[in-house]
Amino acid sequence: MELHVLTAEQQRIVNLADSLAQRFAQRVDTHDREGSFPFENYVDLRESGYLRLIVPREYGGEGASLFDMILAQEHLARGDGATAMAVDMTIHMIGRLTETKQWPQPVFSAICRDIVEHGALINTAATEPELGSPSRGGLPATDATPTEGGWLISGHKQFVSMAPALRYFVISVALPPSAESPEGATANAIIQDGTAGLQLKDTWSDALSLRSSGSYDVILDQVFVADEWVVDRQPVGTTPPQRSPVQMAWFGLTLAAVYLGIGQAACNAACTYASERTPTALGRPIATLPAIQRRIGEMQATLTAARAALHQVARAWTEQPALHQVLPPQIAAAKYLCTNAAIAASDQALRIAGGAGLTRRLPLERFYRDVRAGLTHPPSDDAALEMIGRAALDSQLAHTGV
Repeated sequence: MELHVLTAEQQRIVNLADSLAQRFAQRVDTHDREGSFPFENYVDLRESGYLRLIVPREYGGEGASLFDMILAQEHLARGDGATAMAVDMTIHMIGRLTETKQWPQPVFSAICRDIVEHGALINTAATEPELGSPSRGGLPATDATPTEGGWLISGHKQFVSMAPALRYFVISVALPPSAESPEGATANAIIQDGTAGLQLKDTWSDALSLRSSGSYDVILDQVFVADEWVVDRQPVGTTPPQRSPVQMAWFGLTLAAVYLGIGQAACNAACTYASERTPTALGRPIATLPAIQRRIGEMQATLTAARAALHQVARAWTEQPALHQVLPPQIAAAKYLCTNAAIAASDQALRIAGGAGLTRRLPLERFYRDVRAGLTHPPSDDAALEMIGRAALDSQLAHTGV
């Protein structure tokens, strides 16, 4: 349930996401059991026009806002959380780059038009076995060696979602020292699928969560990339633009919507189970029991509160650009609330179903597993709470004049 009246266009987007979610839901269990990649989902995303939503109008897309995409992603995730999480990598990247305009126009234009015309998908590849999450700092071990016309890239990346379907891999690299960057620099090398030396390795299909997301390892061995496709060059010691409020908003809020959607799916499934489960000793559905009603009420209340926080900050971001610099604590709060509301809902759903919830006959154990992936996306709970706490302390000190 939405707390605000949606525009006709927003309702169309929600309806599109719901239609896709219904299709995805028919095959999600099979892909989860097999750890297989749902190529057909991405065909549906392309043919339905879903991928065009986020592309700016000047490149043939629909120019959807952050709030629009939060609505879409939550509803899409109710059908298949793994696909929704994976495609979110393209969505939040294009949304961020549309606002920051930090990539050269010819490069960004080419990628956007490829998304519109061919359903191209793009994702970053930044996490490395030794480095861990790039959000914690540190330089990538993946190196770029100058060569005629460009660079040769070698390294090893992890957790690259949608890898089997990606057209563009945005590889974080370390550049050697130069006159402009005496201590070296970091950059992103945009590499197209099928380029010689690019190898995908399935290390994910038996993971605990989101098994069909295609979050593979990527191995690069002397992969050539033209110089103009090496972007985001930052001398060592400077803060890259990816860590700006724009990155936090698009990444944190759209992924919060995904996990909220999985949590709502768990609640919906628990309601269906409770309405259909009629023990012979009771003679009526367990949904009639006050204890079950209280559990479902707790689930829905928690999800509704998280959704309200998510929508409030997303609307503020979309409608009040002047607030962007002060919104990160609210963004962190929304991500924290949505992720933990989904975890709480999936736990309650298992309690309602009892032993049946532990079986593959019901989707509840999949929801329970999938929502836990939300804890791995930045900001982590600890980082989010620290940010929220600092903001509260600073506000109080400013108010009291201490």
